[in-house]
Amino acid sequence: MIKTKIEPFWIVGISVRTTKKNEQFANDIPNLWNTFMSEGTMHKIPNKLEDSIYAVYTDYESDHTEGYTTIIGCKVANLDNIPPGMTSVKIERSIYSRFTAKGDITKGVIYDKWVNIWEIDLDRTYTTDFEVYGEDAVNPTNAEVDIFVAIE
Repeated sequence: MIKTKIEPFWIVGISVRTTKKNEQFANDIPNLWNTFMSEGTMHKIPNKLEDSIYAVYTDYESDHTEGYTTIIGCKVANLDNIPPGMTSVKIERSIYSRFTAKGDITKGVIYDKWVNIWEIDLDRTYTTDFEVYGEDAVNPTNAEVDIFVAIE
């Protein structure tokens, strides 16, 4: 875990409202990823700044065990044009704890890292947390994905 300060930026993508209750997120988030990939959502996002894909967790009802919104999208220069069916979220200026998940993302290494994070006594803000799927995640069987968790 490394503490890092992140300056604000915007993400545009598609979203789902989900919850950890009854493991609902285990269906909703993979389905959102499937829609994002199968419909070529990344290529429909205007004003994209880079090819990294962001999975953002925000609008927490209270903590990670309650309802929250997941957005999968890309970093954008501005919000001048948000296509129908898409949404935006601002990653606020904050201090984040950065974790890195390494391995086969098709075999649950991201989930396993989150289980580890949930067990750590972090002073979380439950504002916006996110994962970054960049160049090191192109090969899904040998990937590195950074996870940023907002803290006080």
